[in-house]
Amino acid sequence: MAYWLLRDPKPGQGSRWIRTVASFLLLMGAGVVITLGVSLARLSFAATPAEIAIPAPKGTGALVIVGGGRIPDDVRKRFVELAGGSKARIVVIPTAHAVADRPEMADDILAPWKPLGAGDLSLFHTRSRDQANDPEFIKPLSEATGVWFGGGLQSKIAEAYLGTEVEKQLAALLKRGGVIGGSSAGAAVMTRVMIASGRTEASLSQGFDLLPGAVVDQHFLKRNRIKRLMGVLEKHPDLLGFGIDEQTALVVRGRQLSVVGNSYVVACLPGSEGPRMEILKNGDHADLESLRGPKPLVIPALKLDAVAAE
Repeated sequence: MAYWLLRDPKPGQGSRWIRTVASFLLLMGAGVVITLGVSLARLSFAATPAEIAIPAPKGTGALVIVGGGRIPDDVRKRFVELAGGSKARIVVIPTAHAVADRPEMADDILAPWKPLGAGDLSLFHTRSRDQANDPEFIKPLSEATGVWFGGGLQSKIAEAYLGTEVEKQLAALLKRGGVIGGSSAGAAVMTRVMIASGRTEASLSQGFDLLPGAVVDQHFLKRNRIKRLMGVLEKHPDLLGFGIDEQTALVVRGRQLSVVGNSYVVACLPGSEGPRMEILKNGDHADLESLRGPKPLVIPALKLDAVAAE
């Protein structure tokens, strides 16, 4: 993957950022643990790290935010575990995708979750905002311990549920300790400032405020979206950016971050001299509070293993 990023096919398409990230990915692939401090002179940020609000989910619950592509088994298992394992009551929301409108596809949509042993598994979908405000219709959300948003177009999720009782139920779920997850479109919709579309320049819209003070970009390295996310942060210097690659999940519990999956999460952090990046891989942990400091604390999986062995 790093070689593909280093090819630099088109000057001016964010290639300098791509090469920077790729170089560090090559080092990490060789077993080197890296904490980055990348200054990008072309971007100017008015805010300093001390002025940045530290994002955290609202309540005692968790978020499992996947960058798209094939979802690894470890990610699904982690989501079910956070939802309560064999006692989990999971609601899957496929509204982002057109297939959601085809009732005969319900079994296929739920199929990847069935072998994981959740106590209850159900499908939830509507494109009617009136229905999204119907107390009887939204009852499964009030009883859920986990809600999962599938991929597709994040704007379709927002159009159906933003500002409705469904959004209120999502906030209530986190408050009572449940878990909300999503992949691709389901990842983008996690934050209030939402990247709706755009290849190198983002078109912004509004999503759920489940991770305050942040913005999420998905398919991050696979689709060369570094420049896109940096452009958003230039316009919104009060936000932290999380670029999540395919087959990879950022798990957020309170102020604690961890990564599960096969690629990387890039935390794009504001600073008085421009943004910097912290790259996290499978097994790494970090603290949201520390991310605004000059030397963010990232605990690599190898170090955690060593501590556990003592």
